[in-house]
Amino acid sequence: MSPWGPLAERFESERPRKLLALDGGGIRGILTLEVLARIESLLAAATGKGIAFRLCDFFDYIAGTSTGAIIAAGLARGMSVQELIAFYQQTGPAMFDKAFLLKRLKALYKSEPLAEELQATFGKQTTLSPADLKCLLLIVTRNVTTDSPWPVSSNPLAKYNQVGRKDCNLQIPLWKLVRASTAAPIFFPPEILQWDPNDPAKTFVFVDGGVTPYNNPAFLLFRMATLPPYKLSWKPGEKNLLLISVGTGAAATLAGDILSPEKNAVANLAGLPGALMYGALVDQDINCRTVGRCVYGAPIDRELGDLIPRDETGAEVPLSEDLGRAFLYARYNAELTRAGLDAIGLPEVDPGLVSRLDSIQSIPDLRRVGEKIGAQVKIAHFGAFVKRTENGT
Repeated sequence: MSPWGPLAERFESERPRKLLALDGGGIRGILTLEVLARIESLLAAATGKGIAFRLCDFFDYIAGTSTGAIIAAGLARGMSVQELIAFYQQTGPAMFDKAFLLKRLKALYKSEPLAEELQATFGKQTTLSPADLKCLLLIVTRNVTTDSPWPVSSNPLAKYNQVGRKDCNLQIPLWKLVRASTAAPIFFPPEILQWDPNDPAKTFVFVDGGVTPYNNPAFLLFRMATLPPYKLSWKPGEKNLLLISVGTGAAATLAGDILSPEKNAVANLAGLPGALMYGALVDQDINCRTVGRCVYGAPIDRELGDLIPRDETGAEVPLSEDLGRAFLYARYNAELTRAGLDAIGLPEVDPGLVSRLDSIQSIPDLRRVGEKIGAQVKIAHFGAFVKRTENGT
């Protein structure tokens, strides 16, 4: 029997592959969802599938960190973007509001409302098995016990996903992995997962993957899809691999009072997760734009620009001209600064509120920001990959 189970026909054939990477960022995941709503709508129309279309039909491998892992899991299960938006509006406070911290500290898995909600949404018995997912899934978390990033994939060919292993990744309940992905340091307590119920040494403590170098998991996803040790070995190339990366909004924090005597260690620690996530997502983005071929993305900075290939006149090199890059790449993200919000026509939105990871009250504004960024998505950014899905190849 094929290790791919019901996904065998799709994944045992050689064809162009499409990857989707989703950043971490707390409740700002609602911004990501509005961008994905636009992508879903464009692809539904382009493929002719209409309301039956799901992003898991198009993307072969979906990765997410933290809040992105929650969204990625839902998409890989076959949920529509609108279903996930409704989930965030209903469950967002339980996942990201600090007021729920004490409740989570006192609760057990069986009685905690959040755990029950996740079980109802993702399925209590659902695992990373190909039988439970519509496409490949990658969830990034951090193993505190081993002090290392843990990208947990549903790839059935991977070393630690062999069915005969007692600590096989594929047997972990999906809802528990999703729950662990919300364990943001300072905001929430860590989560404990048993990889092998009969071996205490295989019990680990996990926190939010956002405090790893992979808060933006885009380049990590490319490596895990193409490098031989991961056993997929998908063929790189501008015509063979498409990578779409969607952020939760970002803004560098300028700490002008960093040397002030009143700026104590606790205050600095509170700002650490945000600083780590910002630095990590920018680095991953630059990697993707230099190894891959960027077709869309805001400027990185005033020196690098957007790294979209252009000729000597400044015109973008047409996609019909293959430049030999490893993949086609587009990055959609919002700049959550005063200047960034003004530039997209939202002068009334407070950047101080929408940039927070736990600003539940800002959900309506975050959705508006997401809609503005989503409007920047064009079907042309997907190159020939959309045409290939239209004729079934």
